[in-house]
Amino acid sequence: MNLKECRLLVTPTSYGKNDARLKTELEALVGEVIYNPTGKPLTSVEVAELLPGIDGYIAGLDVIDADALKTADKLKVIARYGVGFDNVDLEAAKSKNIVVTNTPGANSVSVAELALGLILALARQIPEAVDAVHQGKWPRYSGVSLEGKTIGILGLGAIGKQLARRLAGFDCKILAFDPYADKQFALDNQITLAEMDQVIAASDFVSLHLPLLPETRGIVDEVFLNKMKKGSYLINTSRGEAINEEALLKSLQSGHLKGAALDAFIVEPPDPNHPLLALPNVIATPHLGAQTDGATSNMGWLAMKDCLAVLKEEKPLYRVA
Repeated sequence: MNLKECRLLVTPTSYGKNDARLKTELEALVGEVIYNPTGKPLTSVEVAELLPGIDGYIAGLDVIDADALKTADKLKVIARYGVGFDNVDLEAAKSKNIVVTNTPGANSVSVAELALGLILALARQIPEAVDAVHQGKWPRYSGVSLEGKTIGILGLGAIGKQLARRLAGFDCKILAFDPYADKQFALDNQITLAEMDQVIAASDFVSLHLPLLPETRGIVDEVFLNKMKKGSYLINTSRGEAINEEALLKSLQSGHLKGAALDAFIVEPPDPNHPLLALPNVIATPHLGAQTDGATSNMGWLAMKDCLAVLKEEKPLYRVA
């Protein structure tokens, strides 16, 4: 297919933000590029309004369901800007012969760095301490050292591995669960592999890095939380849907969990009156794990290359459907 005849839809709001070449090179290669007009992830209705006449779609966290794809009269590829594709109806895409790709590993370093930052922020009560000083106070908080503690990593994929590497210098014990664990990596990096129940029961900090699948949706429920060590901390930089937020609230209010750091919620942005946001031992960030210069550029280049490869009838690097 002649790229100069192609019209592309690009919806990630950070696309080209840190590397202008992503836009200039794409615009030079294809006939027309249409960017996200809303500045936020698109709803199914909004996607449906933009898809007619579109050949390639570099997609952010938009809702791409069967209804959205009904208007896709020319679409050949959805190139997800990121690793998750749970918002894409793969069966609907397949029925219309639309290839779906993603960008695995592109944001792994950035998300792992945020997870480590949140662990430290919880351990040393950094947000509370900063807020106190801004109010003219000078409290003496008693923090938690990572030295000698056990860090549990659920999901030893690209992000989990990067987190483990960064924890290596803190003299802590690392436990990990992954159904398809890289045993050689674990051996080389002094990581103890164990079943999920063993990891969550023994860990002082549990960091979630599991993909959102039917079996992981709501996995952090009351049973899961009750198995965690009393006084431990939960960190989630994966998907908000992995956590039953009501169960987490109860666990924090009861004192069973000492704190939680959440970069993702079921509904984003969460209501300002969300009960979890009222707790001083909850650190909430606006799903910014992948929002660094390195991650956005990596995701942009990978998504663009695979999108154009499909349009040129070549094999993409990271096809998921």
